[in-house]
Amino acid sequence: MRPYKVIISGGGTGGHIYPAIAIAKEFEARYPDTQFLFVGAQDRMEMEKVPQAGYDIQGLWISGIQRKLSIENLKFPFKLLSSLWKSKKIIKKFKPDVVIGTGGFASGPLLRVATGKKIPALIQEQNSYAGITNKLLSKRVQKVCVAYDHMDRFFPKEITIKTGNPVRNDLLDISSKRTTAFEKYNLSHNSKVVLVIGGSLGARAVNALMSEHLDFFKKQGVQLLWQTGKLYYDQYKHLQSDEVQVMAYIDQMDMAYAAADVIVSRAGASSVSELCIVGKATIFIPSPNVAEDHQTKNAQAIVSENGAILIKESEAAEKFSSEIQKLLTNEPRRHELGSNIKKLALPDATKDIVNEIEKLLSTQS
Repeated sequence: MRPYKVIISGGGTGGHIYPAIAIAKEFEARYPDTQFLFVGAQDRMEMEKVPQAGYDIQGLWISGIQRKLSIENLKFPFKLLSSLWKSKKIIKKFKPDVVIGTGGFASGPLLRVATGKKIPALIQEQNSYAGITNKLLSKRVQKVCVAYDHMDRFFPKEITIKTGNPVRNDLLDISSKRTTAFEKYNLSHNSKVVLVIGGSLGARAVNALMSEHLDFFKKQGVQLLWQTGKLYYDQYKHLQSDEVQVMAYIDQMDMAYAAADVIVSRAGASSVSELCIVGKATIFIPSPNVAEDHQTKNAQAIVSENGAILIKESEAAEKFSSEIQKLLTNEPRRHELGSNIKKLALPDATKDIVNEIEKLLSTQS
């Protein structure tokens, strides 16, 4: 049998890119001779991250429609036509056996062309509230893999499969890494550790909130592991101290999670899935600046199971200190939240998604 040829399309944020790479690696582990091609948006972070993971990628001239009036919106029809034309060229040349979409601007044109040519296709929807691209594509694909219950309100029930979101294997056992993590970050066992993560690029409002609360953390005797994101590192790096470690990017998330007593995070789909695996007390501060406010909905899905605390960005200045102080001083509550969020974890998500891809391929052979 000839090697499989697989196109994976998605990107724009780490939340679309890292699941795509995880799926590729699991498929490659089963079928080492597979030829992969990623398709992304030509000016987004996937053009850097995918080659770093060892895969070829081609970029489309595509972006989303801005919610406010913008000159960029006038370019959208031309970008869409350009991306559909280039997608046709890519598919004609590469001849994929299956196409996988993980969300983001580029997956729309690519999957639209692929399904038009009757190539088997699967969508992996990470969020609890489906984006418009995936809702439209779901009428054309054979399978939709989701991470939350009740997603058949967005997708055809007969093709919707709950698998969860792919997460890194190194997160599956962080409890054994705590001592090593404290050594890595030179932390004291006598003080609580708060981990702050705002997504791969960073979160302006979360960073500002941390900056404003440094005196509070100092009075509480708290140690801070603070990922600012690369866009904001230069702005905050001068706040580095023995108790506050300011990092543009955390290279070993398993170690950071292992060290943490409390985690403050945005609520992107990948982050939420990782935090379910990690099982630590978490305060979500969702970004309000995302399509369909999906981060708030992701967080609410966890909060409804008493698995985390949600603070709206608009209310963070007044509520944050009291909420985190309650957690830092109440170990039973931390344990309760950690235990409940862990019950929602789906650690076999990557394997289950690739199982569904295998089923798709088996129907074609």
